[in-house]
Amino acid sequence: MTVRENDAPLDVQALVGPQLAALADALEAQPPEAGDRPSLCDGWSVRAVLAHMTMADRYDGPAFQRQLEAAGHDFRTVSDTIALRDAKLPMDELLAGLRSETMARWAPPGGGAAGALSHAVIHGLDITTALGLPRTASDEATRAVLDTLTSAGVHRHFGTDVGGRRLRATDLDWSFGDGEEVSAEAGELVLALAGRPHPGLELRP
Repeated sequence: MTVRENDAPLDVQALVGPQLAALADALEAQPPEAGDRPSLCDGWSVRAVLAHMTMADRYDGPAFQRQLEAAGHDFRTVSDTIALRDAKLPMDELLAGLRSETMARWAPPGGGAAGALSHAVIHGLDITTALGLPRTASDEATRAVLDTLTSAGVHRHFGTDVGGRRLRATDLDWSFGDGEEVSAEAGELVLALAGRPHPGLELRP
């Protein structure tokens, strides 16, 4: 369990909404064409990532199930379909989705609050890093996602390996593992653990 510095349990779900809202605020200040620029997600523009992040705001359980059935129960296919189709929605609508109560409360099936926060922080970085913007997620949220990615081998789902390495964030108090030190900003470590390409920071097996 992730804890605060005073050892009180961290309310992970309560962190989700503020991270999404901070991302919305940062993007609202960008020129309209920023939404059409490529993100770190292969084949997805910034708008497409936003459409993916806010699916639950537009599709309740039954509606999403119909989308999944139409895609032959292939989650990757339905994710791509919705992201690319709904990327055509007005930017204001996508940003409103980020700020919605639905997204603040949403958690992926089987992933819980930790999965929801990881989804918000990782995809937020997919956008801000591609646009050359600072990390919008708070230190507390970013640290919690780093803990999630390095606990119980979660990072392996992204095809990454931290064996024989000590990861250390240079912009907040966080480290993990033993061995050769790999130091970088916390956001860069999140992206590396999540399998995003980064020059000089590869965590592949």
